[in-house]
Order: sequence, then structure tokens, then C-alpha cells
Amino acid sequence: MLSTRSPASPLIAVAVLATFVAFLDGSVVNLALPAIGREFGGGLALQQWVVEGYLLALGALILVAGAISDQFGRLSVLRMGLVVFAASSLLCALAPAGWVLIAARCLQGVGAAFLVPSSLAMINATFSGAAQARAIGTWTALTGTAFVIGPLFGGVLVDSLSWRWIFGVNVVPLAITLYLTTKLSRDDFAGDHSPERIDVIGALLNAVGLTATVYALIEQQRLGLAHPAVLASLAVGVAALLAFPWWERRASHPMMPLHIFAARNFAVGNLATVFLYAAVSLGMLVVALFLQETAGLTATQAGLATLPIPVLSFALARWFGALAGLHGPRLYMAVGPLIAGVGFVLMLSAREPFDFWTQMLPGLVVFGLGLSVTVSPLTAAVLAAVESAQSGIGSAINNAVSRIAGLIAVAFTGVITGGAMDFAGFRQAAVVVVVLFALAGIVSAVGIRNEEHDDDRVSPESAAVCHDRVTPPPAYARR
Repeated sequence: MLSTRSPASPLIAVAVLATFVAFLDGSVVNLALPAIGREFGGGLALQQWVVEGYLLALGALILVAGAISDQFGRLSVLRMGLVVFAASSLLCALAPAGWVLIAARCLQGVGAAFLVPSSLAMINATFSGAAQARAIGTWTALTGTAFVIGPLFGGVLVDSLSWRWIFGVNVVPLAITLYLTTKLSRDDFAGDHSPERIDVIGALLNAVGLTATVYALIEQQRLGLAHPAVLASLAVGVAALLAFPWWERRASHPMMPLHIFAARNFAVGNLATVFLYAAVSLGMLVVALFLQETAGLTATQAGLATLPIPVLSFALARWFGALAGLHGPRLYMAVGPLIAGVGFVLMLSAREPFDFWTQMLPGLVVFGLGLSVTVSPLTAAVLAAVESAQSGIGSAINNAVSRIAGLIAVAFTGVITGGAMDFAGFRQAAVVVVVLFALAGIVSAVGIRNEEHDDDRVSPESAAVCHDRVTPPPAYARR
């Protein structure tokens, strides 16, 4: 437990501030993409890379972040994450060219990969029992507000100042957070210095596979599928991704232990996660771009337009999580994605003359309701499928699966829309989103077993790691 030299209040403040800034940044970037495109050019490909640079680094490191934190010390790794995130945010704000912004976004992903796991691990090491649940509940409630205020705050910054300010405003709170870490004792969060615990080869295969594959998917819009660079990248990426599970079966300390997928609900839940978060990532990106680039809304108006999604999730996710705990997650995981898909069916009516109130708002509300029904039951089902001792790696795997699914979906955006975010391109993307949501619902309906669900296995810390993906403060906050 925490020593008397390190009071609990600075620890909670550090954990909340560090993750709040990362979540806030992630919730507003889509709104800034049209303004970034107008300044740097590059079309949809540049906008994809601004999103993908962050997700690539995050997806490559998120599975090993916990092991690195355990080895080198949670406080040291958290400080490193704060410095990297702050420096990369400043670089994003000052970027003179598109490629600099993309590189800075990659660095932001590196910093973000260590902020959430390290801050939650420090809370977990400091508190136990009911005190731990209260601390994580506080962390969840306060950081979850980032998704509610983010769209409006980001839109106002983009319209009144510049897109650069959505990154620049990070520096001050991160500096304050870094100062507050000096009030904590390094000895209370020391690492175990076991280098063999870090799966370096697995991390490299994951990073190379994702990066090369995403490069091929995005750049084929500009170079063509037959271009040698595209073909070579695709070959290298696919080979590395295929080699990844082969290596994980043989590694002494794998970053993704494959035996954990023997639990039916864990395997099915992660498959549903692939389709669900591919749909969410693709859907939210094309909505943000369409509303500004085609419908002509300002960034502030687009932020207000999408506000029903996080507000509904913030208000309802805990309630649906509690219902799933009582009745089992299967129904909610099956019906929720279908409701979200209906939201995008309603948005298929978007055409000229455009009317937001009849063509978009009803669909956005239904989409937000569907996510509220789904996310907490999905998280609980996946984590309850494994033993409590495996809940940490279980949450890390599910989190990584959701990020990588979003990464691949965003990479396909240009292919799906035909490279243009006009009315036709938006409707094509909406159809794909509907299909992905339907697949998530069908997989859950067929594969999830309520009788295998043990809600008592869902620890507050492991569930909290997953809570930023759409915005729910999930059901574990009730514990």
C-alpha cells in the first residue's frame, strides 16, 4: 500500500488528469480533420494518417505497456508517457507540414499507450477492496466527462482559434500533472526489473504487421494497388501478422497468450469486438467528415451534432451494464449493435437538399442508444470469461482488439467511399457500417452463453482500462 510520503489525493489527481487529457484529445481530433486538410492538402489520405498514426502506435504498444510498466516502475513509465504526450502535442500544434503532424501523432500514441495502464496500475497498487472501487469509480466518472465536453470544446477551438489549439491546450494540464507526480514516492511504484517479461519479438511483429498493412491500404488510393511499394508493404504486413500468433505460441512470456481464447465467451466477445469497433471507428470518422466537408457545418456545429452519442452513453451505459449483470450479456450484445446499425440506416436518407434535423439527428440518437446498450455488457462478458488472475491481460487484449479493428477500418475508408466524402461516398460508408454492426450482433447472439458469465470476475481495474473506447462509464462503477 501507499506510504505516508505519498498521499492518495495527489495520486488520484495524477491518474485523472493524465488520462483526461488523453481522452479529451482523442475525442476531438475527428472534428479538426477538415481544417487540417484545408491547410496541408493531401485529401482523405492525409486525414486518415492523422488518425492512423496515433492508432498505430497505440495498437502496437498497448499489449506490452503493462509489462513495461511492471519492469521499469509505474511512476517512471507514467512520467515518460506524460513527457512524450506533452512534447508530441506541442509538436502537433506547431507542425509546419502534414508529415510532421503525422509523425507527432505517432508519438502521441506512444505516450497514450502508457498513460491509462500506468495510472490505473498505480491506483490498483495503492488501494484495495471498497476503497479501490471508489477510487476507480472517481477516475472513471471524471475522465468520462472528457467525451461529453470534448466535441463541443474541440469544435469551438477549431472555429474560434485554430485546429492547432486542440493539441496545444494539452501542454498546461500535462505539465501540472507532471509536477504532481513529484508528490509521489518512486519507491512505492518500483518495477521488478525482469526484462524477460517483455515480448520484444511479438511487439515488433505486431508493429511491423500493422504499419505495413495500413500503409498499403491508405497509399493504394494515391499510388494504385499494383505499385511496388504498396505490394511490398502488403506482403510484409500480412506475413508479419501471420507470424505473430505463431510466435506467441512459442514465446515464454507472450504479449497475447493464445490459450486465453479457449474460453468461449472471451473468443466470441473479441470477435464481436472486431466488428463493433470497426463499425464505430469508421462510422464516427465519416460522420465528422461528412457533416463538415459535404453538409457544410462548422466544427462547432459538428461537435454539437455528435454530442448525443457520448451524452447517451454517459447517462445510460451504467444502467445497461447493471441489467446485463442481472440477466446476462447475450441479449444486450445482440440487440445493441442492431440498434446502432438502425441509426446508420436512418442516416442513409442524407441527400440534397440536406436537412440535419430529419436526415441525421434521428440516426445519431439511435446510434448512440445502440452503443449505450452494447458497450458495458460487452466489456463485462469478455472479462468475466477469464479467471480473475487473467483479467489484466484479458482487458489488454480486448482493448487492443478494439483499437486494431478501428485502425484497419479507418485504413479502408478511402476504398469504401471511393476517395470522396460526398453524399454518395457517405452512404456507401454507412452501408458498410450497418453490415459491421449486424455482424457484431449476430456473432453475439449465436456465440455468447449467459450460463458461462460470472460477473464477479470483472475487476474494476480491468474494466476501467476499456472504458475510453466509446465513452461509457461502465457498470463496474456501481460496485
